[in-house]
Amino acid sequence: MTQWSELPGYVSHRDGPDMPTVTVERERIREACAHARDELGFDMCLDVVATDYLGWGGKGVSGYIGTASGRDLNKPMAQGFQVLPEAKPKRFSISYHLIALRQGAPRVRLQCWADDGETIPSVVSVWPTCDWHEREQFDLMGIVFDDHPNLERILMPEDWEGHPLRKDYPLGGEPVRFSDAE
Repeated sequence: MTQWSELPGYVSHRDGPDMPTVTVERERIREACAHARDELGFDMCLDVVATDYLGWGGKGVSGYIGTASGRDLNKPMAQGFQVLPEAKPKRFSISYHLIALRQGAPRVRLQCWADDGETIPSVVSVWPTCDWHEREQFDLMGIVFDDHPNLERILMPEDWEGHPLRKDYPLGGEPVRFSDAE
């Protein structure tokens, strides 16, 4: 069993069906990643994923009434039993999915939390493949990674305003531009 509490900046961990999730302090994520690589043998970061929890825990986030195939009357779902989800520590969750390249090796998710405007230390110096992963999260979610060697847009045009995967990004009403021709 891995001693997750030995990771720099350790906050908590929970075991999941697919992999454990270890939460670390945002300011120490680079140190935690280096420790996971050097001391625990996690050779590769598969991806970096940010999730926007804007409005999480507010009214209207609970269950559903039915589906196209109907309802199971023996399981009343959430209708009438609305429960607010557990509050999140901050707006954005940033998850680093790590794997060890050896037979039967475990996977782990290192996670940190950030509010709008807070920066995350870049882990490109730990895993060079995170160059593209961090740029994608910057482009689509607006998360800034400190000390990143080339933090520029990667998917959206350079003159694009906003970050389209954020929950506060405006939906609809925007003309779709398929080429540079207007």
